[in-house]
Amino acid sequence: MNHERAERFADQWYRAWNAHDLTAILDHYSDDVELASPLVSALAGVDGCTITGKDALQAYFRAGLERYPELHFEPIQLLVGVHSIVLHYRGAGGNLAAEVVFLDSQDKISRYFAHYTQP
Repeated sequence: MNHERAERFADQWYRAWNAHDLTAILDHYSDDVELASPLVSALAGVDGCTITGKDALQAYFRAGLERYPELHFEPIQLLVGVHSIVLHYRGAGGNLAAEVVFLDSQDKISRYFAHYTQP
């Protein structure tokens, strides 16, 4: 992973989310994506904190966009690892968030770990 690749991905990811464009958002994820988030049970209506697969992810993100119609991500910092990046930003309600995402060879998110501050 290099900084140029990470910055390009992050710019596109933030742009899709801030436009609330679900199709563009989902384009950043692999078909067999695995997501872990403390918000899964509240937004997806399922037990647990993980989602597997793009179809389930679509329902989860749709619920999030409906619950937070004013959602806007304000980037703070981008951290670059070997096969992953951390997207640190201010999100829903102005709360801090950090997303640890692992990108595959197609620059699609294959694994995603969400972290949020208390509202």
